[in-house]
Amino acid sequence: MGKREVNTNTLNMDHSKQNQTSDRNRVNKTDILRDFQVSFFAMSRLVTFPWTFLEKDLESNKSSDLISDILKQTCLHSLCRKFPPSVRYRKLFLSEIIRRQEAAGCDPLDELYDALAEVVGAEDATECYKNYLLPSGDAVSLLENVALISEGTTGLVTWEAALYLAEWALDHQQAFTGRTVLELGSGVGLMGITICRSCSPNRYIFSDCHHKVLQKLRDNVHLNGLTEQTSPTVAVEEMDWTTVTEEQIKQIGADTVIAADVVYDPDVVKSLVKLLSKILRCSSPDVPPEVLICSTIRNQETYSGFKQQLEKAGISHHVITEAVSHVFPYNRGSAIEMIKLYR
Repeated sequence: MGKREVNTNTLNMDHSKQNQTSDRNRVNKTDILRDFQVSFFAMSRLVTFPWTFLEKDLESNKSSDLISDILKQTCLHSLCRKFPPSVRYRKLFLSEIIRRQEAAGCDPLDELYDALAEVVGAEDATECYKNYLLPSGDAVSLLENVALISEGTTGLVTWEAALYLAEWALDHQQAFTGRTVLELGSGVGLMGITICRSCSPNRYIFSDCHHKVLQKLRDNVHLNGLTEQTSPTVAVEEMDWTTVTEEQIKQIGADTVIAADVVYDPDVVKSLVKLLSKILRCSSPDVPPEVLICSTIRNQETYSGFKQQLEKAGISHHVITEAVSHVFPYNRGSAIEMIKLYR
């Protein structure tokens, strides 16, 4: 092998390594921008953002290109204009970027300060939008209350078990495709809207009992383009677990019944178990509905009491342990359990 050929091969190898590094950098940057976007629109805690990558980028080249790209994917994105996170949240987010930019000794970025000036002059409200980005590129947009507990109910915000069950549904779309799905305690609607947008059910019934929750639920269902005339057909129904009749359950004719974060109070648990008994009793023994309950276990005594009452009612359960794809941002250190019920 001649010297010229060796040099040529070495040069080709160097180019190949450079191309691979460039490709990795592009992929890494795309992932980081996606992480910022997903976290921003879901109004995740600021400490969960990938700030380390931003700091390293600023320290290495003092460039504002990455910050400009982050702004385009968050505060300057069309989704933010249409369904904006709270004013306070956007203010904190932009202030944190400015703080890190100044700490790195970078030149000020006009569009960053312009975006901050816009939110500083805006008035905050008790409600804001959270947007959960789906793998398809669509977004589930929800109007939620800023306060954790409002109007005497916790149903006006999205809880972790609903996010987990929605991820499970995205991984198991066949469990909902072509089916009539009844959701108990739908809250603001994240889980049901995700299933309707991604899993092609034939019919979906959202349900809750608190009048404020029902109004918010109807608003969010319509906000995401779902109506009784769309495919799938959807309905938002008031359902009091203590008074619902077997005839009403039979009329719904659900193939799949789901609920998330409904096991939180011993009194509520009693009504829930009675309702689940009616649902399983009313169903055809040949084709029973698939019943899935997902819970964030905050009080072990309450959750254990739920399982004990299921057993007393003659309802068995199986714990679903398989992992789910990480689609939505939430605290994955929480104790979340999903069970399938059967007689």
